[in-house]
Amino acid sequence: MNNSYVHGYDYREGIRLQDQASTLIELLHADTAYPAGSRVLEAGCGVGAQTTILAKSSPGAIITSIDISESSLAAAKQQIMAAGLKNVHFQRADLFNMEFAPESFDHVFVCFVLEHLSRPLAALEALKRVLKPGGTIVSIEGDHGSTFFCPESEAAHAAIRCQVELQKRGGGNALIGRELYPLLRAAGFQEVSVSPRMVYVDSSKPGLVDGFTRKTFTAMIEGVRESAIEAGIIDPKLFDKGIKDLYRTTESDGVFCYTFFRAFGVKSRE
Repeated sequence: MNNSYVHGYDYREGIRLQDQASTLIELLHADTAYPAGSRVLEAGCGVGAQTTILAKSSPGAIITSIDISESSLAAAKQQIMAAGLKNVHFQRADLFNMEFAPESFDHVFVCFVLEHLSRPLAALEALKRVLKPGGTIVSIEGDHGSTFFCPESEAAHAAIRCQVELQKRGGGNALIGRELYPLLRAAGFQEVSVSPRMVYVDSSKPGLVDGFTRKTFTAMIEGVRESAIEAGIIDPKLFDKGIKDLYRTTESDGVFCYTFFRAFGVKSRE
C-alpha cells in the first residue's frame, strides 16, 4: 500500500491515536453502528484505536480489520483482547491488493486512512469492489486547513503547515476532509453525503483541552519538528514558538477548533 504515514509507528504515536479516539467517540462515531450478522471491513485499522469503538458499537457484526503494518496489527489485537471483544478478525493486507472476493462485505469503514494515501480514489475503488451492491461505506477524515484558535498566532499556523507540507511531500493530503464528497462521487458511490464534525474546545471542556488540544493535535504537530527542520521547511525558533502558542490555547482564556468530515456512500445495486 503506497502511503505516507508521517507520524511514525512508535509507542508515543500509538498513545496519541488512543487519546484521539477516546476523546472523540461521540462526535465521530455516535451514528456508526452495523446490524448483527453483517460483514464489515475496516480498512487501515492501525493500532486499533477505532476498531475497539467499532466492535463495541456493533457487537453482533462480523468485523474484519486489515492493515499493512504487522506491528500495528499486533497492537490492535492487544486492544481488542484487553476489551474482551470477540467479533473482530485481523488480517495483514494491502488495501490496493486485497485478496477478498468481490462483493464480500456488507459495509466498509475507513477512518484516518485516505489522508495518508497517494491514490485515495484508487483506494475507494478497491474498497467498492469488495462491497456488496447496496452496501455502504463510511469514511472519516480530518482537514488541517480547518484549524483556528484564540489567541491567534501566525507561528502556530506555520507549525501546522509543516505537517501539511511533509504529508504532501510523502504523497498524502492533510487537507483531504474537504475532498471526501467529490472523491466518493468519482469512485462511483451513490447517495453520497458529508457531515462536518467540529471539535470546539475552551476551558469549560477540560477533557477536550487535555485529550484533544494537548494530547492529540498539538502532540501530532510537535512530533514533526525534527523532520520539518531537516527538510528546511521552517526555522526552529519559529516552529517552537508555534508549538508554544498552540499550548497557549489550552489556558483559561484559550479556544481551539478543528473540523473532521464524515462521508457516507452506497454502492449501486445496478
